Amino acid sequence: MPADAPQADAPAPGSGPRDVLTVFLDHAKVIRLPERTQTVIVGNPFIADVTVQRNGILVVTGKAYGATNLIALDAQGLLLAESMVSVQAPLEDSVVVVQRGLDRESYSCTPDCQPSLRLGDSDGYFGAVGGQATQRAGFATQAR
Repeated sequence: MPADAPQADAPAPGSGPRDVLTVFLDHAKVIRLPERTQTVIVGNPFIADVTVQRNGILVVTGKAYGATNLIALDAQGLLLAESMVSVQAPLEDSVVVVQRGLDRESYSCTPDCQPSLRLGDSDGYFGAVGGQATQRAGFATQAR
C-alpha cells in the first residue's frame, strides 16, 4: 500500500476517495505494506496478483485489464489500508495490432515485429503463438 493509504482510523471504505495504484499489464510494481499487516486480500486475482516479500514488501503484478481492490488487515482483522488497483496498457507499448474482420493478431515491434500474445487476440492466433512459446520454454528446461 502507498504510505499515504487510508489507515485503520480513517473513514470507512467507500465513504471517501481511495488511493489508486496503477500497474501495467504483465508488469510488476513493488510497494510497502503498512506496519502490522498480517493479511493481504486481492478482490479479483484474475486482474492483479500479489506476492508478499520480507520486511513488508508487496509485489503487485498486472494480469488482465481492469480494476480491483487491495486490502491490508492486521492480526485482529482490522482494516489497515485499502487501495484500488488499475491494470492498464503500458504507455509506450510498441505493439502493432492486425485486425482481419473479427480476427485480431498482435505483434511486438521492439524494434523488429514478432508475434506477441495480448488479451483480445483471436483464439487460433493466441493458441498457436502460446503453444510455440510453451514448447520453446520446455526445450529450454529439458535436462541434458
